[in-house]
Amino acid sequence: MRMDVRPRVRTAPRRRTGYTRRMSTAYALIRRRRQLVLGALTVVLHVLVFLWFADQMGHVPERAFRAARVTVAEVIDAPKPPPPPPVPPPRPALVQPPLPEVAPVPVEPAPPPPGAEAGKVDASATGPGTPAPTPDTDGVAAAGRQTGQDGAAAGPGAVQSGQPAKQDTPAQARAQADATAKPPAAAPEARRYKVDMPPSADIKLDVARTDANGTKWSGDALLSWRVTPSSYRVQVEAGIGVLFAHVNLLTLTSEGAVGDEGFVPTLMTEKRRGRAMTATHFNRQDGTLTFSASAAKYPLVPGAQDKASVPLQLTAIARADPKQLSGNIDILVGEDRDASVFTFMVAGQEQIDTRLGRIATWHLVRPPKPGSYNSRLELWLAPGYGWYPVQIRNVEASGAVTTQTVNNIAIK
Repeated sequence: MRMDVRPRVRTAPRRRTGYTRRMSTAYALIRRRRQLVLGALTVVLHVLVFLWFADQMGHVPERAFRAARVTVAEVIDAPKPPPPPPVPPPRPALVQPPLPEVAPVPVEPAPPPPGAEAGKVDASATGPGTPAPTPDTDGVAAAGRQTGQDGAAAGPGAVQSGQPAKQDTPAQARAQADATAKPPAAAPEARRYKVDMPPSADIKLDVARTDANGTKWSGDALLSWRVTPSSYRVQVEAGIGVLFAHVNLLTLTSEGAVGDEGFVPTLMTEKRRGRAMTATHFNRQDGTLTFSASAAKYPLVPGAQDKASVPLQLTAIARADPKQLSGNIDILVGEDRDASVFTFMVAGQEQIDTRLGRIATWHLVRPPKPGSYNSRLELWLAPGYGWYPVQIRNVEASGAVTTQTVNNIAIK
């Protein structure tokens, strides 16, 4: 193997000339300036950052300031609640004065009207084989459903039934001739009462009924009336609740004028569930009392009422002067088919339990009257509530009892 051996030649170091020395110095100066500038920039940035932190430490951010304001509002004491109203003192029990002793004005009973007399003669002439009319009572009316006068409603009802008339027997013909020959019966002399009309109101009542066989029913009723200086209108509704529905069983309306004798009815209508509406007409011009459900006709006397207005008429009499409740209170009352004189008397003063609390009342009773009505009607008037009727009870001849008790009174 051949090796190339060449002698190494050493070169002499370059000599630094003046130009080279000047370049090295300038480069060093530039490098130092860069370092100084970078250092200065670093210091300036540190100073700026420090100043920014110092500024931030001296000022609260806007969000924090808002939160601080909300926090200050929360620590403010809430206004003190108003003091509770003072508890009213317990209401003392109403103690009514003893029942006044006032001699009642004597009332002379008059013979029944011609229609009723003729009906009685017809009923007696039909003989024992003919069935007697069956009274229709269900006790949910505010004044109670009463039985009709014997024969007064049965005779006309047979004519309206549409059945062919039977051939009169000689006995019936003679009875009818005698009844036709008699002069019309004079109306009984009515007792005059002072009255103070009760303000308009709505009275809601709880209805509890027990049938003769022990079956119990419950429902509600409304006695509502509006009175003006010259007229009035009364509405009575009664029904029962079935599941989630309300079934209205009875609606009574009474309207008329307001006079010196109190309520002056001109028309009463009665609508029972499943039956046609009936009307009772108080004919003021010719002084008669007639019915759409029968041909009965009665002389109209001052103070005559209907089933819807009679409880309020008793209220008006008691408001004017409670002494008038002494003795018998006789009122001619027109019903759906006939009319009869209701005789009320005070049974005493009682405390009854209601949803309004215990109420002091005057207990009025209309006992059964043979030949007119077989049921017993009771009313409780409350002096502390304007003598309004707060309980009404009807006891039928069959033993069924219907009681209506107040649960709310709203003065209108």
